[in-house]
Parts: sequence; C-alpha cells; structure tokens
Amino acid sequence: MTAERWIDPEPDDPSEILSILPSQWHSQFLAEYRTALDGARSDIGHWPQLRAALHRWRLRAVAYSTPGFEAAAEAARTARSEDLHPIPGWEPHR
Repeated sequence: MTAERWIDPEPDDPSEILSILPSQWHSQFLAEYRTALDGARSDIGHWPQLRAALHRWRLRAVAYSTPGFEAAAEAARTARSEDLHPIPGWEPHR
C-alpha cells in the first residue's frame, strides 16, 4: 500500500513553486518570498501582498519551466519592432 496525500497541495504553496521552478530562479524566489513573509509577519495588512507574490511566482514557475521558454524570451528581447506582430483586435492606447 502506498501513502497518499490526504489533501491536495495549494498551487501557490512555496514548496510547490520550488518543485517546478528551474533551479537558477530559486534564490531570487526565496529572497522575494522571505521579504514578503517578513512584511506579513510584521503587519497583518501585508498578507495580501504575500499571497500576490506567491501567485506571481507560481505563474513565473509555470512559464519558466515550459520547454522553449528561454528561446522565446530571447527572441522577444532581441526582436526588431518591424518584426513584431500586433495581437489581433488589440487597439493601441495613444
């Protein structure tokens, strides 16, 4: 018989984030997490910022761990403006 989790993990749990986040991002995540956690410990009003930071990092972890992300990010950084295609239906705000 194998042990099963009795509850599903929260996707924004720091250990879940670390489990999918590529290792080169761990130190930055942990530094930002500790800063947000310290803020929430000292002022209960900062809990929403902690939750938002964890949520942003979960989204980043998913993106950063997606195959091809680094190549796509590099292509976006080095793209010339004339090579960029607007999103269909997107109206620029001027």
